[in-house]
Amino acid sequence: MQKVSVMDWHRSEDFAPLMLVMSGQEKHRLVTSLREVAEALIIAWPTDDGEEYVAAVKTCLDAIHGHIPAKAARAALIRAAEEAGIPVIAVVR
Repeated sequence: MQKVSVMDWHRSEDFAPLMLVMSGQEKHRLVTSLREVAEALIIAWPTDDGEEYVAAVKTCLDAIHGHIPAKAARAALIRAAEEAGIPVIAVVR
C-alpha cells in the first residue's frame, strides 16, 4: 500500500475525476481530488446522515491521512451519492 502524505490531499494524479449532479445553486460539481471529495461531503452534500455518507466522510479522512488510497474515498463517495440519490458521471480527461 502506497502512503500519501497529508500535504498531497489536493493532488489529483491518481484520482479518476467524476461529476456529481447536485440540486440547488451548484448543479454540477466536478470532483478531481481528495480535497474536492471532502468539500463535496462537508459543504455541498444535501444531508448529513445516512450510513454510506458517514462511511464516506471517514474513508475520506483516512485517505487524506494516507492510511488508504484515494480511490477508496472515490468509491465511498459514489456509494454515498447513490444512497442520497445524486447522479454520478465519470469524467474522461
